[in-house]
Amino acid sequence: MTATKRDAASASGIVLLTLASGQFLMTLDSSVMNVSIATVAKDVGTTVTGIQTAITFYTLVMASLMITGGKLGQILGRKRAFGIGCIIYGCGSFITAISQSLTVLIIGWSFLEGVGAALILPAIVALVASNFEPAGRPRAYGLVASAGAIAVAAGPLIGGLFTTYASWRWVFIGEVLIVIAILAVGRRIADTPPTTRPRLDLVGTALSALGLGLVVFAILKAGSWGFVQPKPDAPQWLGLSPSIWLVFAGGMVLWLFFMWESRQLDRGAEPLINPSILLNRTLRSGLTAFFFQYLLQAGLFFAVPLFLSVSLGLSAIDTGVRLLPLSITLLLAAAGIPKAFPNASPRRVVQIGFLALFAGLAVLVGALDSGAGPEIVTWPMLLAGLGIGALASQLGSVTVSSVPDEESGEVGGLQNTVTNLGASIGTALSGAVLIAALTTSLITGIQNNPAVPADLKSKAKTELASGVPFLSDKDLQAALDKAGIPKQTANAIVDENATARLDALRSSLSVIAVIALIALFFSLGIPATQPGAARADPTPES
Repeated sequence: MTATKRDAASASGIVLLTLASGQFLMTLDSSVMNVSIATVAKDVGTTVTGIQTAITFYTLVMASLMITGGKLGQILGRKRAFGIGCIIYGCGSFITAISQSLTVLIIGWSFLEGVGAALILPAIVALVASNFEPAGRPRAYGLVASAGAIAVAAGPLIGGLFTTYASWRWVFIGEVLIVIAILAVGRRIADTPPTTRPRLDLVGTALSALGLGLVVFAILKAGSWGFVQPKPDAPQWLGLSPSIWLVFAGGMVLWLFFMWESRQLDRGAEPLINPSILLNRTLRSGLTAFFFQYLLQAGLFFAVPLFLSVSLGLSAIDTGVRLLPLSITLLLAAAGIPKAFPNASPRRVVQIGFLALFAGLAVLVGALDSGAGPEIVTWPMLLAGLGIGALASQLGSVTVSSVPDEESGEVGGLQNTVTNLGASIGTALSGAVLIAALTTSLITGIQNNPAVPADLKSKAKTELASGVPFLSDKDLQAALDKAGIPKQTANAIVDENATARLDALRSSLSVIAVIALIALFFSLGIPATQPGAARADPTPES
């Protein structure tokens, strides 16, 4: 072992904490402000739609530049790319904290933090490979990945606490302080210096960013536009929703991107990414499992907070507390499985992870009933955390160990691209199923309820066909009172809405549960032996 490796091993705890902190920070922004959107909008003089646009733009920037960020890590060195990304991200957080307008907020939060994350996240994947031997990577990747998942679970609690007792701006001030701490201790991180100085493929960068941006934007807008059939009052292109056309356009641009990259290789030029890397069956299986993990995770974190905060009326803080059991089992599984079962089959652990997620979702679907309280989410959250932790303990090591270490930056870019796609699709799918089921259930309930007059039934059928908002009983009652609906009729509609909400949540979570079972069939390419025991063959497979 070289002196550099010995130094890295002696400081492995600090290195792991530093990289996990970076992962936590990057993921926190995706959930911490969801409970404070209205407050942020008021403070910066915009609307809720404006803040949602900023969140969407952050996701777009991050997802679009992730592959490019991985390549820049190869050019600059992963440690340097990580440091530069932290500086950019910290500047973005500071600008966000002091922003007084939506424009400044978008510059700081959406653009600068997005660019910083695109440099940091692929570098984290590569730096784990540089600082830990193959045998120690499952635990390291597990803890780093669990830090991200915990950020998603704890985000609403953190955002609720700061918004309620101080200001949402202190969240971003806290991010600046964490970035400073990361940079201060980041000197201990070891890096494998680049052996060559490849040039950045600017055409490939533009094509990949445009293609991924179109696909992610289409998925994010599918909730308001419709995915194939346009929603009422939504734009339409040739009779179809713009979302489906944008997905096709993005897919075509990505096809051109891979054609261009193959041409670069044929010419002897440096590609942004080597397309042949995707012929590696182990890597493909690992990336697919990552996609499903984040799809399931995002769908779960979309539906459960709605049940707690809207259906039950819990505060942001109480909602966050109810999600914390997931963090406990997630950490235990992510750190404990590699330590207690160092030679466990990655394929078996991944399959158990998907089964645990399915079990948690199935238990929750069965428990969602009239009169159910917040305690029903405890066991599902424990099971889901166990599943996510099991996946986190293996997948990072599987993907990176399937290729030579010098390609770990490219793998990091691909890995974070598919996780962003998975999270976007999971949220959009869960939301689309929920609204569709809510609309159908509520309209049917109103039509069959004798307490609702015939003229109101007809009006409801027409006006609610475009989609029913997911409202609490209190908000719906207030809207009905404002509309002058008689009390007996209003009470009947509120009752039907409560029933429809549960139907919608069950439908949304049931679809996510079925996808967890489907994911099992895509895990067969995961290796049956640990990379530390028998390194996966990096030779591409058909």
